[in-house]
Amino acid sequence: MPDYHDDLRLAHVLADAADAATMDRFKALDLKVETKPDMTPVSEADKAAEELIRGHLHRARPRDAILGEEYGIEGTGPRRWVVDPIDGTKNYVRGVPVWATLISLMEAGEEGFQPVVGVVSAPALNRRWWAAKGAGAFSGRSLTSATRLHVSKVERIADASFAYASLSGWEEQGRLDGFMDLTRACWRTRGYGDFWPYMMVAEGSVDICAEPELSLWDMAANAIIVQEAGGKFTSLDGVSGPGGGNAAASNGLLHHELLGYLNQRY
Repeated sequence: MPDYHDDLRLAHVLADAADAATMDRFKALDLKVETKPDMTPVSEADKAAEELIRGHLHRARPRDAILGEEYGIEGTGPRRWVVDPIDGTKNYVRGVPVWATLISLMEAGEEGFQPVVGVVSAPALNRRWWAAKGAGAFSGRSLTSATRLHVSKVERIADASFAYASLSGWEEQGRLDGFMDLTRACWRTRGYGDFWPYMMVAEGSVDICAEPELSLWDMAANAIIVQEAGGKFTSLDGVSGPGGGNAAASNGLLHHELLGYLNQRY
């Protein structure tokens, strides 16, 4: 098993730099916000954080490729850093503290690129989560001050807490009825949104979560953290990893049933 300790340490350095940049502009009255072609917002802080991360990577890992939400793909090769500078930009621009920088290292393998390192840093919540392949998942403010993460042991959907982002998207895919059936079958449902449900699955405070449409940078860091905490992270079609354009995450015990509900067609 390769040792990804140095890459994990670098990911923390990148997250520290991004945290400083994003917190400096959080709730700024003169924050500049634009609308991208897909009608989602992007702030000056998104762009600045990604530029900062790319600059660090150019110096520390010049041979590695970089894929970011704001500036696309740069470079080639078997190692690729995947960056979402602010996951939860809508929250960020409205002053809601639930947003994070997502940083992942992916490596090419027999099943395509898969994440081997992931860091999710939410500075406005004073929280950070991370994982490396084969080394487990953790939460804390630094590598030396951390708590090991483990998914829950809930075995029944009737006892499960289900987290999601919103209702939009499920109807477009013809999955809304199955989604609603799932909400009725669960013990509890909450729309936390963005990165947070996946971190809650990894922590064991939520048992299942899913989203109908996502990009790779939304999922790569989340996927390795959930998996290293003992859970499962797949597409809605059940393909392992973050490459399917959507996501279902669970403690593993409930995954088959979760996918069953979300793939109901009427």
